[in-house]
Amino acid sequence: MLLGGLLFFGTTAALLKPSQLPVVSESGGTEIIHVVSNEPSWKFKNPEMDQWIQEIKREKDALAKREQQLSELETRLSAERQELSAVTQAVSQMQADFDKNVVRLNSQDTENLKRQAKLISSMTPEGAAATLTEMNDDDVVRILFTMKADDASIALDTLSKSGKAQAKRAASIIERMRRTLPPTTAQNK
Repeated sequence: MLLGGLLFFGTTAALLKPSQLPVVSESGGTEIIHVVSNEPSWKFKNPEMDQWIQEIKREKDALAKREQQLSELETRLSAERQELSAVTQAVSQMQADFDKNVVRLNSQDTENLKRQAKLISSMTPEGAAATLTEMNDDDVVRILFTMKADDASIALDTLSKSGKAQAKRAASIIERMRRTLPPTTAQNK
């Protein structure tokens, strides 16, 4: 029995928390001693920690807002890039069409064209028309552009009198002569 009583008091003393026992001070009053609690760490309350958590939440919200703005900007830039690409393609297509429709005279070919124009000018109108009929339209346009206007008009007149198909070809050649660019010089480049 004695052993049971000692064990009871020993166990009670060991399990009883010191913060729950009143301590008598020298002044005669009772004070309670506060000891660090053995509660789990997730139940610990710290005001500084709460401030840090609030600050982190604000920063997270600011970052989310910034991310949304960046994604909107990326979408807008993508749309503008596509629009710019479409305009660039349209300009290059227009340039290709322009180059295709315009006959350019190179400065290197000028001497050769002058000789050919002189030869065709010296021919009879029927001979010049027959020669021009056998040439491709680009060469005919270059030669007629180099010739004097009177000689070119006689050759085209004779060519147009050769039949309806040749009259259409003469009209086409005249239209292409209108779009012919003069030879480029080193200064124009």
